[in-house]
Amino acid sequence: MYSPNQLNRKPLLVILLIALIIAKAGAQAGSTTVAEWQYNMNGAVSLTYDDASRHQFTRALPVMERLKLPATFFVITGPITGSKYQGKFIGRPVADIIKESETIPTNDQNFLERCSAAGYLGYKGTISYHTRAGGMYDGSRKERAFKLMDSLYAKVRHGDFPPGYEPCPEYTQAIGSSWDDFRKDQAKGYEIASHSITHATMPGMDEANIKYELEKSKEEIHDQMGERATFSAEVPYGYENERVMQIAYKIYPALRNRMPEPWLKEIDRASRQTPGATNKDYVQWQRGATTKTPMPLMKSWVDTAYGRKDTWLVLVFHGIDSLGYEALNSSMLDEYFQYIKGKQDKLWVATFGDVARYMRERESAKVTSEVKNGKVIVTLTQTLDKSMYDVPLTLKTYVPSPWKKVKVQQGKQSHNFDIEKDDKGNYIIYQAQPNGEHIDLTSN
Repeated sequence: MYSPNQLNRKPLLVILLIALIIAKAGAQAGSTTVAEWQYNMNGAVSLTYDDASRHQFTRALPVMERLKLPATFFVITGPITGSKYQGKFIGRPVADIIKESETIPTNDQNFLERCSAAGYLGYKGTISYHTRAGGMYDGSRKERAFKLMDSLYAKVRHGDFPPGYEPCPEYTQAIGSSWDDFRKDQAKGYEIASHSITHATMPGMDEANIKYELEKSKEEIHDQMGERATFSAEVPYGYENERVMQIAYKIYPALRNRMPEPWLKEIDRASRQTPGATNKDYVQWQRGATTKTPMPLMKSWVDTAYGRKDTWLVLVFHGIDSLGYEALNSSMLDEYFQYIKGKQDKLWVATFGDVARYMRERESAKVTSEVKNGKVIVTLTQTLDKSMYDVPLTLKTYVPSPWKKVKVQQGKQSHNFDIEKDDKGNYIIYQAQPNGEHIDLTSN
């Protein structure tokens, strides 16, 4: 006979016994998951450059080549030798807009047209008004933006500017590269992506002119670099203006400005936030080093991504060696990139486009497996456009305990792997192509 207390404890003992049996059994052979990052790393890092100033390619790129680090260059396409599309105003004759400004002050109804046309009025020195007014308008300083436009058009009517056309400094600093140069860089694993035609201030522009800047830049890159190079873009100045974003989303699959995915937490480089706690699968953490950013702080960003399991550190650079915005010293970058290189045991360093592809593929992936005729058969599928989403996913598959080595074959590709172990059992980590042929794992 059992006492009442003994009877109450009996179900608990049964539950503990079952749990112990399950724990000893470990993971079932064939059980497969998709790793959060390629190569089963702790996190990802993307080196990105804006504007395509010449020193990025003559001073910074050789450092990355030596260290075998990939990067993404968001290029202004207009100044590149061989480009078909140049900046222009889409709309009414500018003479009509200039004349109208004499009697009608700038307001909500005409600001975007006037600001879009500002750089193409036929005079040098007007583009800075476009840039400043666009920033004011986006920053909820509309009245100041309106007054600046009124000042510009008054000066144009009074003949205060010399005739001609003068682009923004970012445009002129990119002169000197060619599409032949970029095709060679692309062949080495670097991503060439869009940063518009002229580095225009998009929040100060109307829809027709935003579309021209982004669509024709994309068409230029497509013609020069191929379809895959049209995946990524950065709308100039890093603005996240909602109206601009809604236009840009329809043109490029992935924007560094913003990627509004339900599984992604985004921290812009202007934010003081750190990744912190989140219920999202991933964190995209942008950081932009300036001339005042201390090296220990820059290294701490890398350490944070290294120590977490969910963080994509997106580093943003502009000028190099006195050329461009917030120009950093290339020798300082050499030290920094060596530090990143030293963390590659747990950090996946990849282009912006490839990391975005991997995350989206993983989030849409479905993996099934079965043990049959002495082999593990894995099927991996994803629902995205296969012509654009082609980055291999990393799989972790548990194998039968007697196996010592494993041969993995998908189509004509085969590789041998040593067994790894964790508290659930024996497993291997390997790469597989979604929507390809099924994957066979056999004891080797």
